[in-house]
Amino acid sequence: TRRLEPGETQGGTFTLTNHGISGSLFATPIINQPQAAILGVGAVQKRPVVITQDGLDSIAIRPMCYLSLTFDHRVIDGATADAFLATVKRFLESYAG
Repeated sequence: TRRLEPGETQGGTFTLTNHGISGSLFATPIINQPQAAILGVGAVQKRPVVITQDGLDSIAIRPMCYLSLTFDHRVIDGATADAFLATVKRFLESYAG
């Protein structure tokens, strides 16, 4: 039925939520206690961005989305959470699809 059973959502430490499925660009997800963190992904939209190649800047259209990470500071240090989000960003930006 393409639905999770309640037992399949228990015992996790991290949640990924796609609030962008309804068109939302940004949200602040709430941690599902006792999990350590939750990553919210907004809707993907085409936006103009500056691309630098060989020292020259140009404008290009790229798919973009907002990511929001909510985490429990008792479990995860802010620098660690920021490094994780930077890694996710780097992977998404380098995806060749």
